[in-house]
Amino acid sequence: MLYFLIAVAVALLVYAGVLVSYVRKGRRIPPSAYLVLAGLNGLLLAAILAWAIAR
Repeated sequence: MLYFLIAVAVALLVYAGVLVSYVRKGRRIPPSAYLVLAGLNGLLLAAILAWAIAR
């Protein structure tokens, strides 16, 4: 479970980095990008809660 948490956290950081690069280039972030970001955050939060409860 710990490796899953690390993988989701790394995916979230990479995706946030991609969005930051879009903004720095002057592009607009598409609305669906916010949904993906919210989904990754929710997945990470749910995984952390499940891991904490299982311990």
